[in-house]
Amino acid sequence: MVKPSYPSAFGGLGIAPGLLAAIARLKFTEPTPIQRRSIPIGLEGKDLIGIAQTGTGKTLAFGIPLIQRLAQLKGGALVLLPTRELAIQVNEALQTVGGPLGLRTAVVIGGAPEGPQKRALEKKPRVIIATPGRLVDFLEQRVVNLSTIQILILDEADRMLDMGFAPQLNKILRMIPKDRQTMLFSATIPPEIVGLARQHMKLPINIEIAPSGTTADKVVQEVFFIEKEAKTRLLEVLLAEYHGPVLVFTRTKHGARKLTRDVRVMKHSVAEIHSDRSLAQRRDALEGFKSGKYRVLVATDVAARGIDVVGIELVVNYDLPSQTQDYVHRIGRTARAGMAGRAISFATFDQRSDIRDIERLVRTGLSVKQVPALPFDKAPRSLPAFIVEKARAEKLRKPFGRPLRRISSRGGRRR
Repeated sequence: MVKPSYPSAFGGLGIAPGLLAAIARLKFTEPTPIQRRSIPIGLEGKDLIGIAQTGTGKTLAFGIPLIQRLAQLKGGALVLLPTRELAIQVNEALQTVGGPLGLRTAVVIGGAPEGPQKRALEKKPRVIIATPGRLVDFLEQRVVNLSTIQILILDEADRMLDMGFAPQLNKILRMIPKDRQTMLFSATIPPEIVGLARQHMKLPINIEIAPSGTTADKVVQEVFFIEKEAKTRLLEVLLAEYHGPVLVFTRTKHGARKLTRDVRVMKHSVAEIHSDRSLAQRRDALEGFKSGKYRVLVATDVAARGIDVVGIELVVNYDLPSQTQDYVHRIGRTARAGMAGRAISFATFDQRSDIRDIERLVRTGLSVKQVPALPFDKAPRSLPAFIVEKARAEKLRKPFGRPLRRISSRGGRRR
């Protein structure tokens, strides 16, 4: 009898044979650093805090121990995430590995009909994957019972706190048995997370693959200092220069809507993703971006952690993030899975201190680029502003054949 061959690199981590076979069928042969260090600890049932760059395989770092331990426990698991998109992607990843082994999951997220989610909960899933807001709604309706939860995963917990989910998190944590395993994963670990860990975790083991705030190795980081009114024209130049998929971040949903219209006028296929879009619209935008239907995706920070797309050539910070830590998660959408990528930020001249804060966070300097000649504005950007304005005024005078009349301070006309 020929023994099945399992990936040797995963085989030394304490993973059960059936789960190893599932991993082998998916052609996973080499665990990432966060997986290599987290999986054995997770399998032992210990609490842990995992810090690693985005795109390094954190989902399977907690997913594999979760699936194996549920085979040994009577209770269930809860995975909490900040956004709908991230919840859907985590569910897909868990189903890819655990589905063939009979793993039942339920996704509980806002922006989607409650009926199908309630019916999924009635089937007694072993894993609930949820965003805090909708889960609290269901707790108040007595639709869901968390008294049997044995494993709690807090994925991107810093982002959940940034989004104002602290009250919901505290309410959920009070409903879960204290005698449980808790695993927390993120790319950054601000003081709020340290406090959360001290209050709700039991002697967690810290695993730091890279210092908090570290970005992907192969991402080139650049910054343009530019007037606010010229940002859209600079983006037009960049979209002509780079031909691959481009992800553009704005600070507000209103800004995302407006910029999407502007990019569409530039004749690029574009979609938008922010909190005002329905779940169906956000799915269409994300799937269309993955498939190539949309070349450009304009997003707010609500999507920074929920976009798992390999091959994004360029990330543009059209607006700098309101939270410095979000810079890491934004540019982490490019240079994923060992690929190269580029991140370009637009900063106004009064945002130099914000750029310095970002440089301190990522422990490297951003390359300052010279703004090129922009559409409808061919004057060199190095010239003083009053010379540029004078050149524009000269253009206006030419069609009339004589200087424009000026209004005098006395209210009369000068000729």
